[in-house]
Amino acid sequence: MILRDEAATARLGAAVARLLQTGETVCLSGPLGAGKSTLARALIRALTTPGEEVPSPTFTLVQFYEGPRLKIAHFDLYRLSNPDEAYEIGLDEALDDGAAVIEWPERLEGRLPADRLDIEIGLVGGLEDGAGRRARLTPHGAWEGRRIEP
Repeated sequence: MILRDEAATARLGAAVARLLQTGETVCLSGPLGAGKSTLARALIRALTTPGEEVPSPTFTLVQFYEGPRLKIAHFDLYRLSNPDEAYEIGLDEALDDGAAVIEWPERLEGRLPADRLDIEIGLVGGLEDGAGRRARLTPHGAWEGRRIEP
């Protein structure tokens, strides 16, 4: 799907949040500046409150949030040197009683959770108002068959 602007990215995040369940993961991949953090922020705000402060976990590696319906953990694995580190900082525990959003999931080297939605974001030019984003959604496990309507 084409995300023409930040508002479209936020709508996608909210749509994914509506479907996200305990034990499930949303994996966000794409180059630096593609909009992974924007999408993660929108998803987390949809699960918590619209004004929730959602800093990037680039340096802390993980941030935890508690929404009325679902706990959510936001992982940024960019600085990981070993896939085991993600599990050492609480990925399994986050999925036991909530859900997770993972930026840079390729750092897990194939050790991804089974019930996940992969969202690959890339830049695309040629739109009337300048550059936008392209999002490719690939469901796995429990996500298969769900229809996402941003």
